Amino acid sequence: MDQRLKTKNLILSGLLLAMGILLPMFFHSAGMMGKVFLPMHIPVLIGGFILSPYLAFALGVLTPLISGGITGMPVMFPMAVIMAFELGTYGLIASLATRKMKLPVMPTLIICMGAGRIIAGVVVFFFAQFFGLKMNPILFIKGGIVTGLPGIGVQLIIIPAVIYGLKGIIRNEWIEG
Repeated sequence: MDQRLKTKNLILSGLLLAMGILLPMFFHSAGMMGKVFLPMHIPVLIGGFILSPYLAFALGVLTPLISGGITGMPVMFPMAVIMAFELGTYGLIASLATRKMKLPVMPTLIICMGAGRIIAGVVVFFFAQFFGLKMNPILFIKGGIVTGLPGIGVQLIIIPAVIYGLKGIIRNEWIEG
């Protein structure tokens, strides 16, 4: 990968990170709940389709941690940490499924959303066992899915459209690597 391509991918990662911080702020300022519409997930999922596995994973991990540090949303412990694992999984799985397995957008979305939720449940279990966190991992996963159904629906509609649109804008060399 040449230096110009590395620079483009880092810039794209930075833009998606900024979106991952600003989009939830917009939702909260407009009175819409982040837990329902999952605005932080959208840029990370998009990044999973257009960035390398390493950058997509880093984007997923850093977005909730930086957002939590800057805005207090999500609360750093336990939510930002749990979300770092969940969104890191989203980015990594989406990138690997797209690049290595050549899966279409919709199955990739469903697989990475499921994997991310499972990883979040494992992290909740770990925190409950070793840090005394009073959360049930199964109820956490179930609650996240039920509460986030509107956001999941939005993701299943918007992300494929964005990815198909980006294919026409971003040359294939951007998403190699």
